[in-house]
Amino acid sequence: MLWRLPAYLAGVPAILNDSVEFLMFEWIPIEKYNIEIEDYEETALLREITRSISGALLFCIELVREILLGGVKTIVAFTSWDYVRDNSWAQWPALPWTVVSGSAIVLGYALKGKWLALLAGFATIYIAVFGQWEPAMETLSFVMIAAPLSVFLGLVFGVWAYKSRVVEAALMPLLNIAQTMPHFSYLVPVTVFFGVGDHAGAIATVIFATPPMIRLTLLGLKSVPTEVIEAGIMNGCNKYQLLFKVLIPSERHQILIGVNQVIMQCLAMAVIASFIGAKGLGFNLLLALNQLRIGQALELGICIVLIAVVLDKLSLGWANKQIDYFADLSFLKRHKYPLILGGVLLTGILLAYIGSFIFKDGINYFYLIPHNKGITTENFWQSGVDWMVDNWYQGLQVFNTALIVNVLLPMKHAYLSMPVSATFVLVMGIGYIIGGIRSALVVGGFLLYIATTEWWDRALITAYMTTIGVIVSAIIGIAVGSLCAQKAFATKFILLVCDTLQTFPSFIYLIPVIMLFGVTDTSVLIAVIIYATIPAIRYTVEGLRNVPQSLQDAGTMSGVNRLQRLVEIELPLAFPHIMLGINQTVVFALFMVIIGAMIGTDDLGQYILKALSDKNGTGNGLMLGLCVAFIGLTVDHLILRWSAERKKALGVI
Repeated sequence: MLWRLPAYLAGVPAILNDSVEFLMFEWIPIEKYNIEIEDYEETALLREITRSISGALLFCIELVREILLGGVKTIVAFTSWDYVRDNSWAQWPALPWTVVSGSAIVLGYALKGKWLALLAGFATIYIAVFGQWEPAMETLSFVMIAAPLSVFLGLVFGVWAYKSRVVEAALMPLLNIAQTMPHFSYLVPVTVFFGVGDHAGAIATVIFATPPMIRLTLLGLKSVPTEVIEAGIMNGCNKYQLLFKVLIPSERHQILIGVNQVIMQCLAMAVIASFIGAKGLGFNLLLALNQLRIGQALELGICIVLIAVVLDKLSLGWANKQIDYFADLSFLKRHKYPLILGGVLLTGILLAYIGSFIFKDGINYFYLIPHNKGITTENFWQSGVDWMVDNWYQGLQVFNTALIVNVLLPMKHAYLSMPVSATFVLVMGIGYIIGGIRSALVVGGFLLYIATTEWWDRALITAYMTTIGVIVSAIIGIAVGSLCAQKAFATKFILLVCDTLQTFPSFIYLIPVIMLFGVTDTSVLIAVIIYATIPAIRYTVEGLRNVPQSLQDAGTMSGVNRLQRLVEIELPLAFPHIMLGINQTVVFALFMVIIGAMIGTDDLGQYILKALSDKNGTGNGLMLGLCVAFIGLTVDHLILRWSAERKKALGVI
């Protein structure tokens, strides 16, 4: 008992599986007419509801995809108009890539000026010229459906939570769990209820991307000054007008930051959703990695990164752009950008028409550049990989072996040899020291759940990988952040680098490490360190830059040098903020460890992947996801309580 607790919850997955099967196939049976057999058949209500939702989402995704790529065949398929069906000229043609690229340039210029216009133009032209336009538009169509739906649901639940304390209290724990659940855990139940394909990936994406929108909506509405609300009431606003005319417009920036987060989450999940059949760049990337075609994977990874960076900058530009109020302006000046977009559309169509006469090989390069006709850098990247293998393999293998034998395996064995009682005493003791008996009971409850499942050892392996990654990431992040915070130029540069790297989907970080170290724990660890160092650097820089200048001047006047001022004054004052960055580092590291399961780590992530491929894996997938979430929530609770107490002691709050 003291070494390992019995797996009291081992039977819960089977119960969950049986419950899901009952809901999907037996609960509330209804009669439905089947066209194929021309007769009525009995089916479950929930199954019909989920299939209807799937069909509606799939229709929307395919509609956007047809507009961007293939002509609107979707609408024709859903009509009984034989005249439209039989005449190709009556079908809406696909948008030429030149139109999409030109529109991105105009939109970038309208939101943030010439630099964003150049970035948007470079990204879209690069994707088109390199023959990745079709999978890129498949990914974009996926995001264009999932993101608005996530934003809508986030706004609805965020406003509801703002209006009702009961709803807020009920949502907060669910949001905490949702934001610490690994990506793969969302895929397991979705495949059972909604099947596989683009629609299933979109539903998993919506579930994953909605929580940050809820949080930011609620935070924004709560931060509206009381004076603004009272002014609205005094002007005769009812509850509806107060919400839509005062509260939401007042926090427009905060809400649009939420939109930015939703878009980034959707794009990150769009890559992961390829595991359940979502089409696009992520699916092609997964195939390339499975075939160890590192050159092609790098090429696809660059395209995904470019889309992520452009969408991030466009959404941030929208959030930061001031609302234009027109007064005494002509029609052309008030509507210049829509008119320019109309001009881009006409020009692109004209170019595509001219291209049909210029290019005689049957391929109109002004309309769409096929994959096999575009430029490819696969051979270049692959030759680079081969060169590194030929020249660096021996040195990298020596490093890899030394790291595994001398560091990773001893630490792994140390974690696995720790009795469960000792783990409880250690973690609950830390909780008691930081936040008293309440914190001790909270973290103890999280551990108790994990300890009574059959995956305690797998959870320890996950914890050991995360621990090493967090320690190294924290050391690097605090050191780099402290150095860069000393100079304004270095601060701007490192924050720009962090902004750029944070837009990369986590999947991308696996490509270069697999290239260098192969399929080993070392690859996962290095990917974890690279990915998790970003928030550590960012929060260190922000924490140090927010130290009051008066305190820095007081230290200088007391005769301390720059190093003493940093160590004795700035770091202690900034450390609560830095610890919030460490909290994010833990979450980032945990997510990357789970994603790293696809290259062979024997942790919770590996079992989640197995559950994803198992027909009866719903129960296991949900419980495994909760195990990962509770590891993250344990660290989250301890750091947040410590940070709050430290801020109070320093007089920051």
